[in-house]
Amino acid sequence: MARPTALSTRVLLICAAIGVATGLIGGVAGWITPVVIAGAAPLYGFVLGVHVIPGIIAQEVLRLPWVALLAHLMAALAASAMAPWWTARFIGTALLFGAIQELVAALTRYRVWAAWRFFISAVVIGVVVAVVVALVVHLSTLAIWAQIAYLVLAVLGPVVWTAIALGVGASLRRAGVARRISA
Repeated sequence: MARPTALSTRVLLICAAIGVATGLIGGVAGWITPVVIAGAAPLYGFVLGVHVIPGIIAQEVLRLPWVALLAHLMAALAASAMAPWWTARFIGTALLFGAIQELVAALTRYRVWAAWRFFISAVVIGVVVAVVVALVVHLSTLAIWAQIAYLVLAVLGPVVWTAIALGVGASLRRAGVARRISA
């Protein structure tokens, strides 16, 4: 059987389903973000890490180029329906996280789907989150324990959410969601 293109109708529909389901989680993250920033700033990186989920699930299920970016963009649109004031940030985060996940997959020529590969993108995203959000929340104004907690949680968040997303993706794959799609 020939390998389908990354933009087949079936692939798009699977990415849309993953995007909508995970976009709901992103929307909830958008709602709690102001509370977290105001009351527990070190947790913000962990909350932001939830946005790795769409791309990880899509890549684990479909194992094709561009599916992480597609699922991320669809998740951003779904999250924007729940928290429209974050629309630009949802789309920006989707593009950044999806691009990082696609780049790591492209470096392996979309042939390596072992868990370690997903965790590389999670750590890269965690470092990016730590740097960017440290500037936004003015990390230097926090107590040293809060700075350390923030940095650890900012990197750990995407790693934890990646592990969860890999479990969901593997379950969907075993259930036959990607039957007749990947090589």
